Amino acid sequence: MNKKVRVSDWGLLSYGEAWERQEEIFSQVIALKRENRKLERPFPTDNHLFLVTHPPVFTIGKSGKMEHLLLNEKELEAKDISFFRTNRGGDITFHGPGQIVGYPILDLDNFFTDIHKYLRYLEEVIIRTLSDYGLHGARSDGETGVWLDLDTPFARKVCAMGVRASRWVTMHGFALNVNTDLSYFDHIVPCGIQGKGVTSMAQELNKSLDTQEVKDRILTHFSEIFEAEMIS
Repeated sequence: MNKKVRVSDWGLLSYGEAWERQEEIFSQVIALKRENRKLERPFPTDNHLFLVTHPPVFTIGKSGKMEHLLLNEKELEAKDISFFRTNRGGDITFHGPGQIVGYPILDLDNFFTDIHKYLRYLEEVIIRTLSDYGLHGARSDGETGVWLDLDTPFARKVCAMGVRASRWVTMHGFALNVNTDLSYFDHIVPCGIQGKGVTSMAQELNKSLDTQEVKDRILTHFSEIFEAEMIS
């Protein structure tokens, strides 16, 4: 059982290229698991956490509805926003500058084989990170992600999540709004949820944040919650 997680920061990278990189590594891990099972050998599988920021892009999950995208193709082009249909769970969301996106590619056989628990652990990483800044994050039953002021008329989502898993190997992940330009969310029904807003850490704290500091806190809490050793 390998609980080391290799951390890589991809910086600013197009969504398409990041997806291709994920798919390549995801496929490699699954291929090794198949070989291990076939040959009955104990070669350890690797775990990864990729941190990245994307140029403006809307992505929609397998269960997403196109009517939740409020712009047509020409309007997207005029605003220089990309669009991708993906193979993750969830509906539509936005990625862009000022946001920390995390893509864990974990072999859950190294941790625990429970996707529900995995999602709750990812949420807990973000909840603890927000708490470091005096923000009280919360979960909403049936709506994956992290919210502020959940049980009020002013509920706002600060972190979206959507994952894919095969043979207990994960990909895709979370998107935490740190210094994000929230006006982009006016062009979608975020996560397909009507009547709830979207926010960022910067908006809540009324100041711009050091994204590297936030990343460091995410890594600390990821290590704590998954009982993992983070390596570079």
